Order: sequence, then C-alpha cells, then structure tokens
Amino acid sequence: MTGGDDNAPRPRTVRCPACGGFSLYAPENPFRPFCSQRCKLHDLGAWANESFRVEAEPDQGIDDAPSDARLH
Repeated sequence: MTGGDDNAPRPRTVRCPACGGFSLYAPENPFRPFCSQRCKLHDLGAWANESFRVEAEPDQGIDDAPSDARLH
C-alpha cells in the first residue's frame, strides 16, 4: 500500500496556440489554452484585426423562405 495519490490525474500540458510554449490545460490556468494573458490578448487582437478569418460561402442573395412567406 502506498501513501501517495498515485492514481490522481496528472496536469495536462498543451502547446500555446500563440507562442508554441507549454501551457497548463487545467482550471488553475485562467488563460487556457494560452500560457499567459499576453498570448491570449495577442490572439484576440489578431482576430480583431482580421488576421484570422473563417472561410464562408459568398452570399447568393437567396432566402430559404418561399417568396409568399416573406414580410413586406
């Protein structure tokens, strides 16, 4: 019989998406998956400046509703 907590889950570390460094992925890290507030804000700034974009289909101007169901 051992006296330690051998079955306790070990903290998970992941790569920070901003800097590539190690980041603790646990509730103790309020910036997860980022390693720091700086990296989290850097990523947010990139989205705000549209450096990151999500591809979308161009608007075709076609509505899914039948023409008689549209409000005037």
